[in-house]
Amino acid sequence: MSISADSREIADLIARCALRDRAAFSALYTRTSAKLFGVTLRILRDRAEAEEAIQEVYIKVWQKADRYVAGDTSPISWLVAVARNHALDRVRIKRPVSADMDEALEIADLGPGPERSLEQAQDSARIAHCLDQLDSDRADAVRGAYLDGFSYEELAQRHAVPLNTMRTWLRRSLIKLKECLAS
Repeated sequence: MSISADSREIADLIARCALRDRAAFSALYTRTSAKLFGVTLRILRDRAEAEEAIQEVYIKVWQKADRYVAGDTSPISWLVAVARNHALDRVRIKRPVSADMDEALEIADLGPGPERSLEQAQDSARIAHCLDQLDSDRADAVRGAYLDGFSYEELAQRHAVPLNTMRTWLRRSLIKLKECLAS
């Protein structure tokens, strides 16, 4: 029997399984179970688990036979993919979700340390102090542009000033902030 005739026969058996033909399912199992068992055994590395998995694989094949489209892929490739994916799912399920608590203690804390947290708090206090030195509308514009992400146009409308005036406010305010922070 040539390979293409064998593939056609397996494809025909899958198509008949989609029509709930039990005899076709039995024949499909007889023709392909050794190969699919080899696939699951290679992935699972445990004979008893592979035997259980192969039963579940054939349940999936019975339930999903109508999803196989002849011509898109070879029928044996489709069956191997079903078996492989099922075995890999079983491997993923077996893995422990969380590692040992001792391992978790060794995970580095990527957040800032206490010294850096103190420095950030001091920097924030200095910036707030310097912003308080600006006129309230200038400080509001700086906060709007650089903390809240408003565009110059939005700020100009919000403060009812021309766009170039807003640009000037922001440029001069940043110069004053830089001087204040440097002192």
